[in-house]
Amino acid sequence: MALKFQTVPVTMFQQNCTILWCDETMRGAVVDPGGDLPVILDAIKQTGVTVERILVTHGHIDHAGQVASLSKELSIPVEGPHQDDQFWIDGMPAQSKMYRFPDVESFTPDRWLKNGDTVRFGNIEMQVLHCPGHTPGHVVFFHEPSRLALVGDVLFKGSIGRTDFPKGDYDTLIASIRNRLWPLGDDVRFISGHGPMSTFGEERLTNPFCADWS
Repeated sequence: MALKFQTVPVTMFQQNCTILWCDETMRGAVVDPGGDLPVILDAIKQTGVTVERILVTHGHIDHAGQVASLSKELSIPVEGPHQDDQFWIDGMPAQSKMYRFPDVESFTPDRWLKNGDTVRFGNIEMQVLHCPGHTPGHVVFFHEPSRLALVGDVLFKGSIGRTDFPKGDYDTLIASIRNRLWPLGDDVRFISGHGPMSTFGEERLTNPFCADWS
C-alpha cells in the first residue's frame, strides 16, 4: 500500500490543490479545491481515482473556494478545517468579491477537525495536526508511512504563511511549526499551499523565518 499524489495548481494564486490516493484501492481525497473546478475534475478523471472526500486545510478562498461545488458535483463529504476557521468560511462570498474571484458558496463541513484526529480514504489513514497562526483553524495532514505532510499555508520552501490576516499571529505560527511539525522528523517531505516541495530538515537549516538558528 502506498500513498500517491498529484498537485494541480489552481486560481490566480497558483494554489496547490492536491489529489491523494491509495494505490491499492484507487480511492482518494482532494485537498484544498480552491478554484478552477473543471481543471480539478479533469485531473481526477485522468488519475482514475474515485474521490471519497474533500479535505480542507483552512478557510481562505484560494484553498476552499470550490469546496461546495466539488462536494455537490461528486456527492462527497467535506472534512476540515478546525472550527476556529468558521468565520473565514462563512465569509467566502465576501472573499470572492474582495479578490475578484467568481462567486462562490460558503459551506459547512461534514466534520470539523481537531488536533489528534485522523482522516481516511481507501486504506490510507492520515493524522491531523492543528497548526494555527496563518489562520486560527488551520490544520495539517500527515501520512507517517510515506513521511509526507500537506501543510497548506503554514510553511513554504524558504518562507512561512502570512500572519497579517484577521486572527493571524506570527508567534503562534512559529510555535505551530516548531512544536507540531519539526517533531515529525527532518526527513518528512511536505506539499505547501503554494510553490515547490521541500523537507522539514531543509527548512530547519535554511528557512530564515523558522530555521533552528533564526
